[in-house]
Amino acid sequence: MHRFLRFLRALSLGLALGSPAAAAVPTLAYQVRHIYPHDAGAFTEGLFYLRGELYESTGLEGQSNIRRVRLQDGAVLQSQSIAPDLFGEGIVNWGDEIISLTWRNQVGFRWNLKTFAKRKTFRYPGEGWALTQNGKALIMSDGTPSIRFLDPKTLKETGRLDVKDGRLPVDDINELEMVKGELFANIWSSDRIARIDPKTGQVIGWIDLTGILDPRDRVNIDVLNGIAYDAAGDRLFVTGKQWPKLFEIKLK
Repeated sequence: MHRFLRFLRALSLGLALGSPAAAAVPTLAYQVRHIYPHDAGAFTEGLFYLRGELYESTGLEGQSNIRRVRLQDGAVLQSQSIAPDLFGEGIVNWGDEIISLTWRNQVGFRWNLKTFAKRKTFRYPGEGWALTQNGKALIMSDGTPSIRFLDPKTLKETGRLDVKDGRLPVDDINELEMVKGELFANIWSSDRIARIDPKTGQVIGWIDLTGILDPRDRVNIDVLNGIAYDAAGDRLFVTGKQWPKLFEIKLK
């Protein structure tokens, strides 16, 4: 029903503005270049690539943790649990730290990148969904069409950006990753990734990953969520919550 109401809203707005589907942004095709194992028990909320390894955060109360993962075989090399009453969300690296969010608890953490020792706790209003960074600021999603920019030192909000596809707001923005100057975002409960202009908030393209996971692997799993980019190797990785596989893809 939620999606149907959203469709009606989009249809009515499009008719009112006289902006038919001809104005739609392009959808890129993709090619799977490699498939890696992924922990099927990991309820993936955040993902990034750093110096040959993946760093991942997982959700669900009593199961949330941050972890360092070997790409080749999905082995968990290091992990740190989050308090059992918290639901872990996105993570990002900044300097010698990992910064992480929680869902509805309005609390985040700063961790030592090497030891995973907790350094500090910070607060923020609303929900926490995902984090990435552009070298100057942290970029945070909260499930709404509004993207927040945070000062990496103080973690105070410095600005916001509303994400739109044409004139329509884009809801349910989840996991984030900066890729070649564009902000990639998983859209929760879908198999689509939005390519967002981080200066204007406009969606400049979509990546439709429907069918990337074999239907035979879709047993007790959740939605697509998790984007990581290896800038040096120009490799893009995607996975999902409790997916048994992580995919390296190339956009066409």
